[in-house]
Amino acid sequence: MNRLLARELIASYLKEDIGTGDLSTELIFGDKLRGKGIFLAKDDGIICGTDIIDMTYSFFSDDYKITILKKDGEAVKKGENIALVEGNVQTLLSAERVVLNLMQLMSGIATTGRRLVEALDDDTIKIVDTRKTHPGLRLFEKYAVTQGGCFNHRYALYDGVMLKDNHIAFAGGITKAVKMVKSRLGHMVKIEVETETREQVAEAVEAGADVIMFDNFRPEEIKELTALVPKSIITEASGGIGLHNIADFKGCGVNVISVGSITNGAKPLDISFNSTEGIKK
Repeated sequence: MNRLLARELIASYLKEDIGTGDLSTELIFGDKLRGKGIFLAKDDGIICGTDIIDMTYSFFSDDYKITILKKDGEAVKKGENIALVEGNVQTLLSAERVVLNLMQLMSGIATTGRRLVEALDDDTIKIVDTRKTHPGLRLFEKYAVTQGGCFNHRYALYDGVMLKDNHIAFAGGITKAVKMVKSRLGHMVKIEVETETREQVAEAVEAGADVIMFDNFRPEEIKELTALVPKSIITEASGGIGLHNIADFKGCGVNVISVGSITNGAKPLDISFNSTEGIKK
């Protein structure tokens, strides 16, 4: 995860949450009191986002200590501690919500990814994410995908060409669309073509696509279509695939399965932050 970009995003989240000041914490504690706390898992899952604690605390002070007990990608059980922290109470409390929001989201995505990998149970197929991410959170969500054992598709519109149905329709067909792109594209960028029929698959092969997506095909159909595609071309299954049916695609023959629900359907993992001092009511 790019820490420079992550810190820039976290700064914007803190500005949104704190504004001109954390009234509750500042009015009670000021900036003198020190304290200790724990990040606690309240459900089973895969932990992700432990670096967020340090990156967020560092905006308030450099006088804190963090002990990570569960690393990113590790499984955690309900009731287990994730991290112990010590520092200025204002730092611990003013940063709490931003840290928890990100860690819960990222851990939920990592957990969903791990469950997808386990459900598919096919080492020959990579499960990848999509651009179906939440605005302003893609950096963290894409990283979380990798910590669950899945992989990233293109990061955004700028790092890969994907010719979908509307591109193809406006261009007048797959062949014309691929030809127009190749006439202007550098050699380092791949071209993926979305296909919806057997005829489109054959056309995409002939046009010289680097990747062919089988969109909304059944597993048994995909097994037949992969026979039309040379091994030099990467194949991808996509469309309506999730935890409810990904096991059906085991052994279907594609190289990649893309799943939008890794990011846009993941339930945040329940994590809390608790003071280890005094009485919590």
